Amino acid sequence: MKGFVEALIRKLKRDPSYTLDPALTTGDLVGILWRRGWAFLRGMWWRWRVAESRGALFVGRRVQIFHARHLHLGRSVTLEDDVRIDALSQEGVWLGDNVSVGRFTMIEATGLLSKLGKGVCIGANSNLGDYNYVGGAGGVTIGENVLIGQYVSFHPQNHVFEDPDIPIKHQGTTEQGIVVEDDVWIGARVTILDGVRVGRGAVIAAGSVVTRDVPPYAVVGGVPAKVIKWRKPLTEDSSQEEDT
Repeated sequence: MKGFVEALIRKLKRDPSYTLDPALTTGDLVGILWRRGWAFLRGMWWRWRVAESRGALFVGRRVQIFHARHLHLGRSVTLEDDVRIDALSQEGVWLGDNVSVGRFTMIEATGLLSKLGKGVCIGANSNLGDYNYVGGAGGVTIGENVLIGQYVSFHPQNHVFEDPDIPIKHQGTTEQGIVVEDDVWIGARVTILDGVRVGRGAVIAAGSVVTRDVPPYAVVGGVPAKVIKWRKPLTEDSSQEEDT
């Protein structure tokens, strides 16, 4: 059975190197296949309601999808239990091949009906951990092979508050958007604010609040997040500084 399951997963993921842990028993595999089978059947029900689904879709229990015609899905997308997606936005919500969305995660592409959000795009082989929040007001773009821990939030919008004599809720908002490039690891309980670009290969330590751009291959942490070290040696002509 293990060989059959490995072959099936390789086909779905299009990853010929994928292998199962030798410690998995036949009983373990039966339980996993049972849960995935029900998720596949629920996905079949949703596939005809979204804008597009290019392959197998696995949907957990109590998943909510609003404005499904704005949701675009790649192959082998997984929505775990209690995920909530509101895809209403200018450009919609796009989840690439092999994207997984963890339990109780919310993707809210629009915050105000008076101002539709830009949308959310997540590249192939990336994941959102459990209890994530992704707002799409100013647009969130996440690249490929991005690892995201639990309780991470993306906020691509800010409230204007310059005039103390006018209620903040009446002063409007600004939206610049958030971009996370490929091969990034974002630790648990990280908050990323509007206007931030996280460079390729960067690592963000757990609990950080990211208020400005993160250079490629930097390891950052803290509140606000600052560069702790580099994953690649800096070149002499590099403009990166350790206090970025």
